[in-house]
Amino acid sequence: MTAASPQPRTPLGLFPDQSAPRLYDRTVECLRRGHYSRRTEKAYLGWIKRYLEFHRGRHPVEMREAEIEQFLSHLALTGKVSAATQNQAFNAVLFLYRQVLVISLERIDALRATRPPRLPVVLNRDEVRAVLSHMDGIPRLVAVLLYGSGLRLLEALQLRVHCLEFERGEILIRDGKGQKDRVTMFPESIREPLQAHLRWVKKLHELDRGQGLGRVPLPDALRRKYPKLDEQWGWQWVFPATSHYVDRQTGIKYRHHLHESVIQKAMRAAVLKAGVVKHATPHTFRHSFATHLLEDGYDIRTVQELLGHSDVETTMVYTHVLNRGGKGVKSPADRL
Repeated sequence: MTAASPQPRTPLGLFPDQSAPRLYDRTVECLRRGHYSRRTEKAYLGWIKRYLEFHRGRHPVEMREAEIEQFLSHLALTGKVSAATQNQAFNAVLFLYRQVLVISLERIDALRATRPPRLPVVLNRDEVRAVLSHMDGIPRLVAVLLYGSGLRLLEALQLRVHCLEFERGEILIRDGKGQKDRVTMFPESIREPLQAHLRWVKKLHELDRGQGLGRVPLPDALRRKYPKLDEQWGWQWVFPATSHYVDRQTGIKYRHHLHESVIQKAMRAAVLKAGVVKHATPHTFRHSFATHLLEDGYDIRTVQELLGHSDVETTMVYTHVLNRGGKGVKSPADRL
């Protein structure tokens, strides 16, 4: 990246001095008005900062397509970033121009990083059993939800108590990827363990309430409309963290959900103990969920809906890893 000359920074240290704090504040306001996740907000702010630093702190209103193309080409050629990373940077800069500065752009012809086709890592059923046998406690509960319901890791960790429909055997996922809601099935095998876990969580919540705590973060609109909603049992995390934190904006002490690294570390240890040589992560359980449903003969549209994919083409990738061959067909050599 082109070296940026030393310049004063705002207290937040996110943008060069001449474009902050107003540009920063306007960007954050637009992101939150659009209900972007905090992770996306952090990523977009980071890429906008890098874009401005790459051009030595010039204000973005002074730059257009040529400067954006230079930045994106630099990421591909010098930074050697992946296609997904470059696309995120591209979307962040587009957001800056279109949503924050309200400036329309012409076609941008930057050198784009290529994304080679990759097949997902999938565990067979014996491998799933072996990995789960080396997990226990909360990590095992989460892992069974990933495999049994097709959840993404963060979707599982962000479940609220009211999202579990024990009677209907359903799980409601709110604001999943793409800010979409969906419903998936509930694995009966963990019904009782999960109910026992919730009894423990409720005692923890009651203990917090007795100490003047017991609040969890909510979307801003809900928090403003229902000031006491963050204390109610139904809105508590199914998998709460062990500690609290103070929200910088509100000054309220909240309990966060369990961090992803807890499950990732437990999964890695279990994979090693099980002797599985595949590079399996918590997300591998989601891939295995989809593949095993297709193996069992379920319709691909049903699997698409359970996974929350917008396009069936995304779900089609799992037909390439079935045990029946690349296209899900039986080889003619096996009929000789």
